[in-house]
Amino acid sequence: MNERIRAKEIRVIGDDGTQFGVLSVREALAIAAEKELDLVEISPNATPPVCKIMDYGKFKYEKTKKDKENKKKQKNVVVKEIRIKPHIDEHDKATKISQIKKFIEKEHKVKVSLRLTGRERLHADSAIKVLDEFASHFEENAVVEKKYGKEQVQKFILLSPKK
Repeated sequence: MNERIRAKEIRVIGDDGTQFGVLSVREALAIAAEKELDLVEISPNATPPVCKIMDYGKFKYEKTKKDKENKKKQKNVVVKEIRIKPHIDEHDKATKISQIKKFIEKEHKVKVSLRLTGRERLHADSAIKVLDEFASHFEENAVVEKKYGKEQVQKFILLSPKK
């Protein structure tokens, strides 16, 4: 910006978008001082570097304003986790399913984790059926994004709401 520009010659663009062409830094600074604005280097890697005459304070203010606006428009993804055991009772299963339905209605992703302890790890095939049963309950409301792998120690499914 202004006196910090080290190039000998620069391409100058006016505050209203007019092209001044290739000028020396002194000439460009004189034009900027005449308009009571700043000379800001836009693309230093170009040959010759491109500089624009603008109000730098106003430029920074508008940039922070745009960044805040873009941040408001972002959607945060929330992942809720439900843990189950392979020997889950029917009533407990119904409770977990109703919880998952509430989360999916609020457009949260749901990770259904299956905890295997001790000898249950040897019989993981029968435990995986429980996860498949949970996935089948939500075929019309949600999409199974990730599914358990055969080599994975922890078995889980990730449900995300359909759009």
